[in-house]
Amino acid sequence: MSIDEHFLSGKLLSSLSTFAIGGPARYYFEARQISHAKEALEWARQKSIPVFVLGRGSNSLFDDRGFDGLVLHNRIDFCEFSESSVYVGAGYNFSLLGVQTARRGFSGLEFASGIPGSVGGAVFMNAGANLRETCEPLSEVLYLDESGEERVFEKKDLVFSYRTSPFQKRRGCILAARFELEEKEGARKSQLEIVDYRMKTQPYKEKSVGCIFRNPSAKSSAGALIEKCGLKGATCGGAQVSTLHANFIINAEQASSSDVLALIEKIQETVAKESGVHLETEVRKVDFS
Repeated sequence: MSIDEHFLSGKLLSSLSTFAIGGPARYYFEARQISHAKEALEWARQKSIPVFVLGRGSNSLFDDRGFDGLVLHNRIDFCEFSESSVYVGAGYNFSLLGVQTARRGFSGLEFASGIPGSVGGAVFMNAGANLRETCEPLSEVLYLDESGEERVFEKKDLVFSYRTSPFQKRRGCILAARFELEEKEGARKSQLEIVDYRMKTQPYKEKSVGCIFRNPSAKSSAGALIEKCGLKGATCGGAQVSTLHANFIINAEQASSSDVLALIEKIQETVAKESGVHLETEVRKVDFS
């Protein structure tokens, strides 16, 4: 397979983002196999073209002008169970994985239910909820570095922190991850309770990218700070602070990237003025260049 014959030009990134925001990609390529990802990265390296690796588009705010490089869409989505271990492609649906493992009576990924990202994205961001994080059940990661070499990283050799992984400083692509789980009778019940709570408290039917801001501390919620400032429902253009959960910005009416950024700035300035706390964004802003 030659990437020159399979890439697309002008693919609208709004169609790949849960925010439904973003202009065209200069180049777009969908990798469904590890070999595809290898060839795409090599192609971009040889042509000195910047690469953005995309999962399910649930934590990315694309520029209104698009991306002047290659968007590598990671769709490697195999899933292999072996006793209490599960080995999963980076493009696999993280929420679905949480459901499937719980149904099998395994605990450790119940919190993934309702997180609308990919496995690779969850590892990359160390996604978390309900006081749990992706790095906890993680045991190893298969990674493709920018030179095209496959590397296996064991968890003991990786340092994770709140919404941060060592892969954020690398320029390659997560290919797969292995999770070690434990049998637990109440896993399915716990997973269903998590989904039910999220559906009631978060705007999952709206166009959003999940939480916009990191929590300032373990004891301080960004959503609570924003709500205390009376910003629920606040708007900038077509972007709106959710009236259900203040740490969500929704694309209420054909919002642009600049609308979202203006609303983010408004929230940061208001919260800093009212509480003295500077909120840091969790969403990844993907610039045009």
